[in-house]
Amino acid sequence: MTFLLSVSIENCKKKPDPESFTESSSASLMNIPKTRSRVILERLQPEIDAGRFAIKRTVGETVRVEIDAFTDSHDEIAVALLYRPESVETWTSVAMKPLVNDRWQAVFPVSSLGRYLYTATAWIDHYKSWRRDLVKRLDAKQDVSVELLIGANLIEDAAKRAQGDDAKTLQNAAQIVRDSKDLELRTQQAFDEELFHLMSRYPEREHTTTYERVLEVIVDRERARYSTWYEMFPRSCSSKPSEHGTFRDCEDRLPYIAEMGFDVLYLPPIHPIGTTHRKGRNNATTAEPHDDGSPWGIGAKEGGHKAIHPQLGTFDDFQRLQAKAREYDIEIALDIAFQASPDHPWVKEHPTWFKQRPDGTIQYAENPPKKYQDIYPINFESEDWEALWDELKSVFQFWIDQGVKIFRVDNPHTKAFGFWEWAINGLKKKHPEVIFLAEAFTRPKVMKRLAKLGFTQSYTYFAWRNNQHELREYFTELTQTEMCEYFRPNLWPNTPDILTEHLQHGGRPAFLGRLILAATLGASYGIYGPAFELCVNQPREPGSEEYLNSEKYEIKHYDLYHPESLRELIARVNSIRRQNPALQSDHTLHFHHVDNPQLLCYSKRSADQSNVIVVIVNVDPYHSQAGWVDLSLEQLGLHYHESY
Repeated sequence: MTFLLSVSIENCKKKPDPESFTESSSASLMNIPKTRSRVILERLQPEIDAGRFAIKRTVGETVRVEIDAFTDSHDEIAVALLYRPESVETWTSVAMKPLVNDRWQAVFPVSSLGRYLYTATAWIDHYKSWRRDLVKRLDAKQDVSVELLIGANLIEDAAKRAQGDDAKTLQNAAQIVRDSKDLELRTQQAFDEELFHLMSRYPEREHTTTYERVLEVIVDRERARYSTWYEMFPRSCSSKPSEHGTFRDCEDRLPYIAEMGFDVLYLPPIHPIGTTHRKGRNNATTAEPHDDGSPWGIGAKEGGHKAIHPQLGTFDDFQRLQAKAREYDIEIALDIAFQASPDHPWVKEHPTWFKQRPDGTIQYAENPPKKYQDIYPINFESEDWEALWDELKSVFQFWIDQGVKIFRVDNPHTKAFGFWEWAINGLKKKHPEVIFLAEAFTRPKVMKRLAKLGFTQSYTYFAWRNNQHELREYFTELTQTEMCEYFRPNLWPNTPDILTEHLQHGGRPAFLGRLILAATLGASYGIYGPAFELCVNQPREPGSEEYLNSEKYEIKHYDLYHPESLRELIARVNSIRRQNPALQSDHTLHFHHVDNPQLLCYSKRSADQSNVIVVIVNVDPYHSQAGWVDLSLEQLGLHYHESY
């Protein structure tokens, strides 16, 4: 049962005051509130860190809410889920249904971008308690004349709360229950189903208990949940070997990308590249005159994060590329890397935004033993931090104004958590359609925190989870624990920085297997191409995950239509993803038992159970494998008497 409810929920979003807590038992007793509200509400789920952070959904999805609700004595209770868009003042109320052990459940839909709020409320249901006990008294053949008068009073009180025809119906029912000479007619009226529903619609809520917090849902567009990414260096798109590519060349590459079925084209930084300490090929510390440098060495005399590398084209060219991509239902995603080359305008204009060393030089980026002499990291402890935060946030706003609505954020775990929460929440308040992908291969708690702070999607450890046990364990955590409420995984088998040992030694079969796993385990996945579809797997040196002759440091030319390319398989897999809603969400992932540890079997279902996909992958790239699979019919939405 759903109805609109105008209620006041006071102080529900206030955080507890730490100073109000004390170890003194007498002081604690003094803080116990005096109230006639008798229902206890506990353990509302989903709730992230006691309501500190929002959960995530996309438009058209639902939120399943559960809560513990109980009271003293034997009275019946009613529990209602309250929800509303943040911009709407009136709450919608949904009756919660009891499960077992005083656990209650209800579901509400989210149908628009932005934020939704939800909480729960409960009260003693005196009418339901009376109705239940009346049955027992009648079964015991007791005199119920007084009990019927009590019920008539409850119905009359409800009539006063009702309006129009409902009020008249309730008043008539009360009169029958009280005054009819026919006891059977009085009891029949007491148990009338229409009366029961009307009494539920107009309950007595004088001593209502409301859950202590109002919780939030961030509602994104569908591409936040289901997306297919292709990473490509624009400067390598020229049809002429060794010639610097342009945005016009990228336009020519769009049909190739569209044919493979990708809907997000992610471009590494498109800004001017510094020359001071520019890296040479294969990350050489000294660049040759003709070396193009790393796109992540952002900033030169032509500008910084709000400028375009002059060899790529102009802003008009960039707008044209976006428009052309939209014709193929492809969105352009940009890389945002908050760091600066020594030639970036920020270095001269705002030197305090960077760490100064005792010898007067600026600290360049390091991840010992790795050194990045061509990059200065941002100092988030700068005395001028407020101006710094404003400028960094304005970089996003600048590109949003240019039409970009998807950002892949480079190494967000090396920037201040507080900045991300402030910037992302502020930007999404104005632009709820914007998507932020966190490129953070770091410690689990740090990755989780970034997702909680507002990042729409997150990179994962998928690239390094190879055997059946690792994959089952990791994806069970991602999809079947609290993480699924706020952490949306985006699976990448390779990136310009990551060429795993599995791909290096497993060859083409390893690329095949990782593609199928990424595309079916995750509703969102991506590949760095054309290196992936061409199965490029030669490392710079043994034990390294760096590509030999990495595209990060030089322009590459690829034979896109090489006969060994995986492009046709990729196109088929992405077509299957589009045709099957089961593969467009993560929450129904279920693993099935296989008696061979080299085989991984799992299934996914659509929300309405109409579409079911079963996938079996050989995770051994070196040998054929066989085994017996035990399929759970319940997880496939089948009954045991059905054939399949």
